[in-house]
Amino acid sequence: MSGTSIVRAIEVHKSYGPVHVLRGVSLEVHAGEVLCLMGPSGSGKSTFLRCINQLERVDDGELWVRDELVGYRLHRGRLYELTEREIARQRRGIGMVFQRFNLFPHMTALGNVVEGPLRALRHNRADALTAARRLLDRVGLSDKYDAYPAQLSGGQQQRVAIARALAMQPHLMLFDEPTSALDPELVGEVLDVMKGLAAEGMPMVVVTHEVGFAREVGDTLVFMDDGVVVESGPPAEVLNTPQHPRTREFLSRVLG
Repeated sequence: MSGTSIVRAIEVHKSYGPVHVLRGVSLEVHAGEVLCLMGPSGSGKSTFLRCINQLERVDDGELWVRDELVGYRLHRGRLYELTEREIARQRRGIGMVFQRFNLFPHMTALGNVVEGPLRALRHNRADALTAARRLLDRVGLSDKYDAYPAQLSGGQQQRVAIARALAMQPHLMLFDEPTSALDPELVGEVLDVMKGLAAEGMPMVVVTHEVGFAREVGDTLVFMDDGVVVESGPPAEVLNTPQHPRTREFLSRVLG
């Protein structure tokens, strides 16, 4: 791996029974880079994110996050599957935000954000609460500390989810279509938070259909279809002058 690589995938494969979802995906994310993944439903984008975060196990190929092989360790030339404890340690450094917010409904916004640092990182409660308030301030929710998820809009819930992920002090953030479940008028407030993270140099892999975000914030745009990388490059190039017919077809539909 290069010294600045945060994620490196080498011929990654993943199947569910007879369905071959990832068929040799290779790509790289560098420090401070935002990589946007686009493609039709079922192209393998979300599965790839889940493999990075070890919610799914890679069947073949290599997937590295920073300098660690995901899901396995190499010892004397042989690969051994990681234990659940080792997987949890690797996963701790990766924040993931899903389409659905997955907040604990019985906890306030503050409670949702502080839960991980208290239980997983064993932080002092006073310090964890201070940090959680700071993160909620950062995502524009300084007046919602004591609000429960049911009292928040979808955009506010997603911003709590982002703050919750950041509370674990990740070195990489994964976003799986974070605005797809939102009403159109709420999309901007979530994208603004993500733009702020990008400006601060947080490496991000973002599955999205938000073309404007990819064009403005992305460093690399990868178009996937049928489990393979069809085309990749600077977003402006891929969006303005796609080289592959499948990319052109997809973008013509997305862009109307």
